[in-house]
Amino acid sequence: MDQFAFSVIVCLVAVLLDRWLGEPRRWHPLVGFGRFAGLIEQWLNRLPEHRGRSISLGLLGVLIVVIPVLTVAEALKWATDGWAYRLLEALVLYFALSIRGLTEHGRAVSAALHGGDIERAREQVGRIVSRKVSELDEQGVATAASESMLENGADAVFASLFWFLVAGIPGVLLHRIVNTLDAMWGYRNERYLYFGRVAARMDDVMNWLPARLTALTYAILGNTRLAWRCWRTQTPRWDSPNAGPVMAAGAGALGISLGGPAPYQSGIRQRPVLGMGPVATAGTVDEAIGLVRRGVWLWLGLLGLVAVVAELLCVSVQTG
Repeated sequence: MDQFAFSVIVCLVAVLLDRWLGEPRRWHPLVGFGRFAGLIEQWLNRLPEHRGRSISLGLLGVLIVVIPVLTVAEALKWATDGWAYRLLEALVLYFALSIRGLTEHGRAVSAALHGGDIERAREQVGRIVSRKVSELDEQGVATAASESMLENGADAVFASLFWFLVAGIPGVLLHRIVNTLDAMWGYRNERYLYFGRVAARMDDVMNWLPARLTALTYAILGNTRLAWRCWRTQTPRWDSPNAGPVMAAGAGALGISLGGPAPYQSGIRQRPVLGMGPVATAGTVDEAIGLVRRGVWLWLGLLGLVAVVAELLCVSVQTG
């Protein structure tokens, strides 16, 4: 069995572990990493004359948090081999994935909306978006949750699978680190405008191809023609180079409208409309979750098929 086939098996095991166990309730590695990254930012970005104004300090911060993790990853690769290393790969990828966690967060919002409990729905959606949830009505909550399911499907699911297949443990760890740093430092405000720029640009680069593969996945599994039209025509108007294709294709695939004005702490942000059709509802959140979950099994099925065909060709060449 070749390296690619082993990697596909590791992906399947990690997805099953996520399905059975979900996110660790305590001692999640990303939580610890987030605290470490927060301390590094406070240390480097603490002086008023430097705060948010130094790209070089932001680069230094990225290097300080990235290099030790990748060094440990490489050391483990040399210190572990065989099935022990495959098990380690499955565990690392399991910690990086968040399929069940995404599902649970989304369903908590949709359940509250289905039950007519808008306060509970606002509380739950506030766990996964940075908007001023107190000003969201039912449509606003459903829109925010649906967008989060589609966008985080790309960031926390498909990109993790992609980078593991490309570069193994170092690849998936680097992606999750950069994605987390972007979530923490990538704000366009006075504190982070320059300090977080390196992390934000790295995240854009690392997610460029996975985001478009995610958009293609959504299009295949939904209204393909509408998803492709929305992806092609609406993406240029969105401010994020990767969230735009993902959410435009996802909204088109579901036949709904997302985007539009949204309240943030800084005020109402006027955003373009993505997709086409009726506005989001509680059912839309569930449909977005289903789109992500079906996409994962589509990826695993296609990867498995490629691995089998490659194995058969290899055997044919050896026997021929």
